[in-house]
Amino acid sequence: MGLHTALYRASGGRLGHTVPGGPGKMLLLDHVGAKSGTKRTSPLLYVKDGDDVVIVASKGGFPKHPAWYHNLVANPDTTVQIGSRHLKVHARVAKPEERDRLWQLAVKAYSGYEDYAARSKGREIPLVILEPR
Repeated sequence: MGLHTALYRASGGRLGHTVPGGPGKMLLLDHVGAKSGTKRTSPLLYVKDGDDVVIVASKGGFPKHPAWYHNLVANPDTTVQIGSRHLKVHARVAKPEERDRLWQLAVKAYSGYEDYAARSKGREIPLVILEPR
């Protein structure tokens, strides 16, 4: 992940936004540790929903949410890099009435999310909406 992030940043998003043979488009999510205050960056798959961007807190189907999810809940105003664009966003967890529609978008972009959901031991995988600010 560190190499992917470094390559993405160094190339101005020309490399790493898409990965040959990969499941979809990737962004770089900047987030601040909820407890540590440490700045971190995570490369993540994303789907567009109008002006919003949706990311999936799947953690590959593990029974716990990924650290970046907890960090965004604690510090929702952040930035992302999508290709060459740097955007200021506000993160929020999808509401129940939004989730089904957004889950279908995510699964259409990457069918592996269905497998992750099955492996997650009953954990509902959160969908995080990144709204422009």
